[in-house]
Amino acid sequence: MADLIRVEYARTGGSTTSNDMGMREMQARAFEKRNSQYLLLKAPPASGKSRALMFLGLDKLHRQGLHKVIVAVPEMSIGGSFGKTDLTRQGFFADWEIADQNNLCRAGSDKGKVEVFCRFMRQSEEHILVCTHATLRFAFDRLAPEEFDHTLVAIDEFHHVSADESNRLGALIDTLMNASSAHIVAMTGSYFRGDAAPILLPEDEERFDKVTYTYYEQLNGYRYLKSLGIGYHFYKNRYIDAVSEVLNPDQKTIVHIPNVNSGESTKDKYGEVDRILDILGNVEQQDATTGIFSVRHASGRLLKVANLVEDNSLQRPKVVEYLRQIKSADDMDIIIALGMAKEGFDWPWCEHVLTIGYRNSMTEIIQIIGRATRDNPGKVHAQFTNLIAQPDAEDDDVRISVNNMLKAITVSLLMEQVLAPSVTFKPRSRMQQGEPLEPGTVVIEDTAAPVSARLLDILNNGGKDDIVAALVQAPSVTTAAVVETTEPEVINQVELPKVIERLYPELDDNEREMLREGVLTSMLIRSGGGLFDEEDLPKDALIQEPTGVYNVDHNPGTTNDTAQEGVPLNGAAYDETPGTGSSSGNRQFVRMGDKFINIEHLNVDLIDRINPFQGAYEILSKSVTSSVLKTIQDTVIGSRVQMSEEEAVILWPGINEFVQQHGREPNLHSDNHIEVRYAEALAYIKHKKAERGRSMAS
Repeated sequence: MADLIRVEYARTGGSTTSNDMGMREMQARAFEKRNSQYLLLKAPPASGKSRALMFLGLDKLHRQGLHKVIVAVPEMSIGGSFGKTDLTRQGFFADWEIADQNNLCRAGSDKGKVEVFCRFMRQSEEHILVCTHATLRFAFDRLAPEEFDHTLVAIDEFHHVSADESNRLGALIDTLMNASSAHIVAMTGSYFRGDAAPILLPEDEERFDKVTYTYYEQLNGYRYLKSLGIGYHFYKNRYIDAVSEVLNPDQKTIVHIPNVNSGESTKDKYGEVDRILDILGNVEQQDATTGIFSVRHASGRLLKVANLVEDNSLQRPKVVEYLRQIKSADDMDIIIALGMAKEGFDWPWCEHVLTIGYRNSMTEIIQIIGRATRDNPGKVHAQFTNLIAQPDAEDDDVRISVNNMLKAITVSLLMEQVLAPSVTFKPRSRMQQGEPLEPGTVVIEDTAAPVSARLLDILNNGGKDDIVAALVQAPSVTTAAVVETTEPEVINQVELPKVIERLYPELDDNEREMLREGVLTSMLIRSGGGLFDEEDLPKDALIQEPTGVYNVDHNPGTTNDTAQEGVPLNGAAYDETPGTGSSSGNRQFVRMGDKFINIEHLNVDLIDRINPFQGAYEILSKSVTSSVLKTIQDTVIGSRVQMSEEEAVILWPGINEFVQQHGREPNLHSDNHIEVRYAEALAYIKHKKAERGRSMAS
């Protein structure tokens, strides 16, 4: 199956170039907010969050009067990212120094680590400590909140926190914010609040200053990595029989086998590892010191393979330690894992992550993809492949396999937004005459309705991604990617407002509508490849203006010469009003299908008629056989959620148009899925009308 998503990047080098203080682009952006008491840093894997924290922590220790810095990570293997680091050599004013006894990401009992933590807090000579989230929680129970005064608490992988009452780490953060003067830096590579409970309550989140560095900014600024593909491969019967079709021994690969409790698992995880080793070649030896396998491939090449599925207390530590010490591409070829080698795992040579079975958490999938998106010499493409069961009409579990496929597509819809060029919003009232726009900036016309700081914060600091993540999980939106029975207005005018109201109940009606329009505009721009400057449009680009459609390379007399007389056909004319472009008159365009529209002429009536996820259906329908596609569609339609009144109202004009065109009502048994949905809506309307009639009669 072809990639559902493939993104090309410019390799500008911007995200990997350091300034005169040794800071990369994201780190410098975070350092600008160094005086914030509460800072939320959203940045993708490999962007340098750990070093950004070092810069922030040292400034707070040396220049802001804080006494302690505590760094908490979700698991011990990630603690190595916060070890002793020489920063002065690159131009910073201090080095990151941590005493060995205060690095608690090491072997030892929880009780002993908590004792060290408490001792560290109560003496003044030592200033930096690294521990796990668990150690922080246990120690916090032993200490009073005021003992964290004048202390920076940094939480790495902050998406592990939740506002849910049962989340102890979330309660800890809440107590620190309300019962101490502690500073907090929260770092996460996730782009949305989570799959269910929000990370922070809205009133707590508002107290955080935010730094957002997008996946697109990171990958576009690499030196070597040029493209990223996200694709799905189907198998029948057992997954292990299809691994050879997608596992290329010439690519540095992490293979994540399925959880033993999942439907994809054979229930014998060790047997699955042995089978994968057999697929790779003949096992010649397992090194007694490192635990690494040497496997002779059929080509004669000797592969080095790590088994992280083995949970033997003697073997796994050897393998983990070897992986920590990898210095070159030749040191490792294939890693087979189950629950490990995901977040925080650093193997820069990895170019392919092969995940078997659907992963229920989109946060987890973003973390897995992040293992392959590290920039490294010689690596030009990164690939995520999800091997999942093919929906089969004869299979008793067809609904399960279709459901898994829909979840996988949901991830693709989200990642299409996450990996695309970023879009920021700026009110026209806050612009100077002739002020040039930063790339990807959309101007909000706020003369009639002022834009609140809260609304701008949601639009520009990750809130859009929270909304899109929740939206793509709505049943009617997910099914829109595989059947064409969901009208765009249902997504845009019914489902999206529901999501916004649920996530941001504090907004008023006007703000919710402005947010809805902003999210739709952003989704359209991202799915079209970003905003295009006029000078960067393709030579044969068709430009749509209110007066018609014409070619950017217009020649009089061509068939697309539909513009009115006197209207420039080469895009040279422009409005010098602030926001329409730069002082040179360069306008910005968004791609819609095969045409480009001036962003100034984009209005919500036009956007509401566009399915922002149409591209997924077009790719899917070309990538699977017609029989598989029909199986998927029939299963989805058969298990469709009930019609809502909002959707029926939106579909009513289409029903009337259908009757006028065909001289009959739509048929529930039609082969046309749109006609079927019209018929369902009509049945719903008739049922509701009958109900009201009976109610009035009584």
